[in-house]
Amino acid sequence: MTTKPFNTQAALDYARRWALARNPAYADYETLGGDCTAFMSQILIAGGAPMNHTPHTGWYYRSLNQHSPSWTGVPYMFHFLTQGTGTGPFGCQIPLDDVQPGDIIQLKFAHKPKFSHSLFVLSVGSPATPENTLIAAHSYDALDRPLSTYEYEAARALRIEGVRA
Repeated sequence: MTTKPFNTQAALDYARRWALARNPAYADYETLGGDCTAFMSQILIAGGAPMNHTPHTGWYYRSLNQHSPSWTGVPYMFHFLTQGTGTGPFGCQIPLDDVQPGDIIQLKFAHKPKFSHSLFVLSVGSPATPENTLIAAHSYDALDRPLSTYEYEAARALRIEGVRA
């Protein structure tokens, strides 16, 4: 298995292109619990990440009803990115004030028992604050929306360190 860099620029371009629309190559999960993490998965594909077709623990998409839990589920994506060792993207959790373009932020809302929303960082001011961290997202589609406009209880950030092929 080889490790390659993640193409952050290609991921950013994809996020900007599809933040306010849907790519017809993928199913829209908006009415099935939300499309936010599926959108993050599409962004990771655009950044050069190969799918991992391992049943149950992989990260893949075949169709609306044939995909891994990590393709659409916030906690499953977090686990795959931070604990996975096989093919696909990998990353680590970082402090929220260290985010940079190309990172993923996941939010936990007061009315939910666990993290339930994924956002993609498009740009960040210096120093990084929720006011100048601009994101792209699906499920309440957003493009260049400040992180500070979300009412969340907790946030965690993920840095994509590379892809394994």
